[in-house]
This record gives sequence, C-alpha cells and structure tokens, in this order.
Amino acid sequence: MTAVAAPLSPEELSLIDRYWRAANYLSVGQIYLMNNPLLREPLKAEHIKPRLLGHWGTTPGLNFIYAHLNRIITARDLDIIYMCGPGHGGPGMVANTYLEGIYSEIYPEVPETADGLQRLFKQFSFPGGIPSHAAPETPGSIHEGGELGYALVHAFGAAFDNPELIVACVVGDGEAETGPLAASWHSNKFLNPARDGAVLPILHLNGYKIANPTILGRTSDEDLRHLFEGYGYEPFFVEGHEPASMHRQMAATFEQVFDRIRSIQSAVREGNAPAACPRWPMIVLRSPKGWTGPKEVDGKKVEGFWRAHQVPVSNCREDDGHRKILEDWMRSYDPEDLFDQQGKLKAELKALAPRGARRMGANPHANGGLLRKELRVPPIGDYAIEIDDRGSKQVQSTEILGHYLRDTLKLNADEKNFRIFGPDETESNRLGSVFEVTDRVWMEHIEDYDVHLARDGRVMEVLSEHLCQGWLEGYLLTGRHGLFSCYEAFIHIVDSMFNQHAKWLKVSRELEWRKPISSLNYLLTSHVWRQDHNGFSHQDPGFVDLVANKRADIVRIYLPPDANTLLWVGDHCLQTYDRINVIVAGKQPESQWLTMDEAIAHCKAGAGIWDWASYEDNTIAPDVIMACAGDVPTMETLAAVMLLHAAIPDLKIRTVNVVDLLALQDPEQHPHGLDHHEFDRIFTTDKPVIFAYHGYPYLIHRLTYRRTNHQNIHVRGFIEEGTTTTPFDMTVLNELDRYHLALEAISRVPGLAEKVPDVVEALEAKLVEHHAYVRQHGEDMPEVKDWRWRR
Repeated sequence: MTAVAAPLSPEELSLIDRYWRAANYLSVGQIYLMNNPLLREPLKAEHIKPRLLGHWGTTPGLNFIYAHLNRIITARDLDIIYMCGPGHGGPGMVANTYLEGIYSEIYPEVPETADGLQRLFKQFSFPGGIPSHAAPETPGSIHEGGELGYALVHAFGAAFDNPELIVACVVGDGEAETGPLAASWHSNKFLNPARDGAVLPILHLNGYKIANPTILGRTSDEDLRHLFEGYGYEPFFVEGHEPASMHRQMAATFEQVFDRIRSIQSAVREGNAPAACPRWPMIVLRSPKGWTGPKEVDGKKVEGFWRAHQVPVSNCREDDGHRKILEDWMRSYDPEDLFDQQGKLKAELKALAPRGARRMGANPHANGGLLRKELRVPPIGDYAIEIDDRGSKQVQSTEILGHYLRDTLKLNADEKNFRIFGPDETESNRLGSVFEVTDRVWMEHIEDYDVHLARDGRVMEVLSEHLCQGWLEGYLLTGRHGLFSCYEAFIHIVDSMFNQHAKWLKVSRELEWRKPISSLNYLLTSHVWRQDHNGFSHQDPGFVDLVANKRADIVRIYLPPDANTLLWVGDHCLQTYDRINVIVAGKQPESQWLTMDEAIAHCKAGAGIWDWASYEDNTIAPDVIMACAGDVPTMETLAAVMLLHAAIPDLKIRTVNVVDLLALQDPEQHPHGLDHHEFDRIFTTDKPVIFAYHGYPYLIHRLTYRRTNHQNIHVRGFIEEGTTTTPFDMTVLNELDRYHLALEAISRVPGLAEKVPDVVEALEAKLVEHHAYVRQHGEDMPEVKDWRWRR
C-alpha cells in the first residue's frame, strides 16, 4: 500500500526538511571534519581529517526516518525506540541524539555550541573517540551495528512484555540478505498484541551493498508485497528521491501505520478480537543510496550507487577539486538556516524533537538497567537432593533445575520479566516441569490436540538458535531476565552473536551512564558425552573455548557435577548482571555426590579437594592428583580412583573437582582465579595431575600455563572421536574413561609402572574386553553400567 493523504502543512514540511538537513549536515561533518564545523571560513586542507572513515550511503535514509519518528512521537505521545540495523549508520544516530539534546546531557564535554560541534565531528572514527557504528557509546542504542543480521530479532526481544513500547526497526537491504534476518521476519508469530509491544520493521532499500546491488533492492514492488504478505505483514511503500514528496509520503504512511498498530492492540486488549496472529504493518522505504550527497565524483556516478556506501569524496585533503565538492555538498544543507550564532540548533527546529524520556536517545528501554528489577527466586534448598550414600542415587540433574525454573516463573508471573528460550528442546533437556505453570507461546492456529501451546506462554521455542539468542538479548537489554537452553554442539551457531554481546557488555560496563543489565545465561546440555543416539555430528564441547577468549570480568564457565551443584550455579547465574554465564550439565540420569551444604561451599570456592574420595596421608604430599571438571569426567575419575586404590592400596591419591572452570586461571587474569597459594595447596607444586576434562584438553593447559605445577598437568578430554555408540564407549574412544585415566596415573607416578606391571596389564585387558563386549551386546559391560562409588 502507498499512502496518498498528506498530513503535513507547508510550514511543517519546511521544518521537518530543515531538521533532516541538520542531521545530514552533522553526519557529513562527522565523517570529514576536525575543524571549522559551521563552515564560517572557506574549507581548508587542515580542516579535513587525515583518515576518512565512516559510512554515508545509508545515513540520510536513517536520518529521514528518525525525523519522522520524532514527529509521530510528539503528535501521539508514543513510547518508541529506534533499532538501527544498517550497522555503520553511526553518524546518523549520533547526529540525531545530539540534535535532541541527550548526547550533550550524557557527554557534557560535547555541548550544543560551535565548540561542541567541533568535538562531535573530530571524535567520530578518530583515535580516542567513538566508533563508526551505533555502539554502546551511542545514546538510544541497544543494538551493536558491527555485524549485520540481528536488528529485527533484537527489536522483537525488546517488545516482548513491553505492552506500550513500539520498536521502530530499520532493516538495511544488505542486512536483509543474511540468514538470521531472513528468519527474524517470523518473529511476528510470537508477538502477542494483548501483552507485548509492537515492532515496526522499516526495510530500507537503497539498492546497494559495498560494491554490488542488493537482492531486495532489485526486487519489484509486486514481488516484495507478495513476500511480506507471505510472512504475515501488511507492507506500505514509500518511494522516490524528491525530498518534499518523500516527506509527504512518509508522514502520511506513518499516520496509517501507527493507526494500524493502535487498532490491532486495542481490538485485542478490549476483547473485540482474538489474540491470534494479526497482520502487523511494515514499511518498504526506497530512497537513493547517499541521498542528497554528490551526484558524481571524478565523472563517476555516486548518489544512487554503491560508490556512496562509505566516503563518497575520498581525497579532500590533497585534492582541491575533491575539497570543493565536499564544501559545496555541506553548504547545500545551508547551515546558517539550521544553527544560530552560538552553533546551537535553531529554536524552531529544536522544538520538533520530543521531550524528556520520549526522546529516542533518552528512552529508558534503550538503557535497560534503569528498568531492571531483581528476579524473585525460590530457595534452592527446597529442591536439594538428599545424599545418604554417595553416588548411589541416580538423578537427571537438569530435571531438578527444571523444578526450580518452574517456581521462578511462578514467582515472577506478575512482573512478567522472565522467559525461557530454546530451539524446541525444553522437554528434551528435561526442563519440562516449567509447563506446569506456563506454555510455549504460539500465535498461529492451535489445534485441539496440540500440547502446551498458548498465546500467553513464557517459553519461547523456535528451531533457530539465532532467534533464541537475539530475542533473549533484546529482552535483557531492555531490563528483563532469561535463560537460553540449547544442545551443546549447536550453540556454536550463535558464536558471533555471543561475540557481539560480549563486546557490548565490555564497553557498556565502562560507561557510567549505562546501567547494569541481567546476565545472558546459557544452559548447555545434551552434551558431548551423552549423544549415543545422535552420533558424531552432535559432539562438540568447544563453545567454552570461545567463551574463555573474552574479557575475564565478562564471562563465567560452570561445570556442575551433580544436581545440587547445578542448583547453586543456576540460582547464582540468574541473579548476576553484566555477565555471560555458561553452564554445562548433562540431562541423563547420573550419580549424585554432594549434599546441598557441600555443594554451596564447593561452588563458592570454585574448586576443591574431595576428601571423601581421596586416599592420602595429610601429613605428606599425595603421589598423584586425580582432577576433574564436568559430570561425566567426574564419574570416570571417581571410578579410576576406585580402581587404583583397589589395585595399589599404598598409592596416595588426592581427588579434586573443579566446578568454576575459570578458577584455574591465576587471579591476575580472572577475578574468580584461585590465589597461587590455594592453587598450590590443592594441586601441589611438583606432583603429577591427571585432569579429566569435559572439553578439548588444550583449554586446561591454556588456563593453567602460569601456574607453578603446569608442567605436571596431564589433561584428557574430547579428542574428536565419536560415533553412535554406548555412553562408556564414547569415553573410551576419547581415552577419557576410567581405565585410561588409571593407566595415565600409573605412568606419571615415577617408578610405579615398573612396580605394578600386572595392574597395567589388567587395565589394558579391560579395554580389550570392553571393545569386544560392547560390539557384541550393544551395551556397556555390567561392571560399567552398574558401577557405583564405594569407599
């Protein structure tokens, strides 16, 4: 649909066009100038930055949208935030927040004066300044524009449970080519008009990427209409290049679009329509790339072509002709008509911006820590597993955590500030008890035989890890809480999204005005050691390696060995802020080791000696340390300790468990790192350490390389061996099983192998016996399958 009615009077048209020109002027100035911000003298070479960085092509369209959103906010008193999908539209976002005043309020060193303009221009993409994209430093932004594809999913995450909020999300046509963005259009099937806010997608078609046309930019209006109607939207088209016509079209279109949004929400909230899946409006905006910039440079087309993408005139310091093009371009916006003698935006233009928190740069939803409320959680002791005989009880640890999450949902039902996200795996990951108090949200048709689907569910499942992560990020960044449950092997799908969020947290923690948001919490289950029915494709524990690369004050990695430790870790992570917490825990029945009191003490320490599983004389050092991190490695380590003690009673064995993986780092590298004295007390300074680890072995070496005893730490973990086989055979294939661990211990204790050749032979024979048994019977040997810890 194309709007025809024009709500703008000639005076309003003139004002909004001047405001847009002001934003464009500031955007160009940021890319090019370090002095002479108002062109009050002829442009000279020394006024130009030595390095020209930034992106012009998308910016005038972003400024155009921003100006019209300001108008509709003021006219209707709307609560709107701006999601800037075109990643390098940073000049426009900074320019608009400066024009509305919030930028100078946050950064008083950049006042609304000629000197402030000079600072604003110079700092952009300049050493010691600000990035070229919409970053944490940009007021009003909750979307890091460095990587494309996530704007729309962030927008929907922000809108969930925010009934009065409208998220205007600009999707670039280059960004629209990414897989995550293509999937994000389906988010409308999860947005409930009764309790959620609204998302207004604005597909910005300027036709080109860095050096090529865009697919949707070359797609006809008819095909675009069919495409977005198929997605479930009602598309409105705004097209052209002549400013007056475009202003009239956009104003009229916004009137219709915001009427539609209000009509959809009102009908459902007043009981006049079912809370089904409405046809939400969206806008297709076609405007030239580099709109209002130079038409040609050096005889080559610029405006409306990919040459406008970054810096349209590139040699303004050395080339007088290029500098003349830049000066004419900037003067075409008529800065004397926009700014007064002090360099401040003229009053009649300043009056166009919304006031206070209605300014998109000052909206508290874009600084979610301002709105964040503490999550209500039940006491973990209510779910504790009683430990009478260590290891005898078999429990699905994630099922116990599921009970805790069920009651967390119940406690926060009124606040509506906690959701669980996952790719169709809540039941599979044994968290199904949450469905006792809620359902999966589903806005499409529901059949009478469907199970746990509802319009108001608080579990969000979609078979796209990108959408789960993006929804959760948007939810957290606007002040709420959540948990992302996923199969361990496939969390890698969001590696780059994790990276972007970690970078956002790193920067935002350094900005005093950015208030803390709830942590991003991952529960990784269906892990590498229990994929006997899926096979090699589902076996990859490497996500934690990526996580460990990030700044130490941002990330945490937990490997709870049983249900009580998982309860403490889960409870702790949900109450933290400004972090990324990764919890790895199996969903299959497993032995339970620690009482709740022991679990709490152990988790707070991060690592410790398990005296009840050790055989040593406390007056002298042990012969060997059997260390472990992860539920299956813990079981195999304890089984190896039993084997060694039974076969070599005089061997002094210390058993150590690590639940907080980053406790292994020294405290200079990570705040959770054990101090050197404590690390040496636990692991000794010169005794062999046989370390059974859940993931790839090299990470343990990386974390401990600065420790005194690092040369004696011998790690066994996943070595890329696996298939569809039995649980124990998986450990054998990767040499993490009890027999290999025991053999490793014997080989590392000086002189021991020569003393006990019969024990070595017996252990090696067990490996041969296992190999034959499992391939004949299709299950593990009874002594393995039925193994229980015995002191």
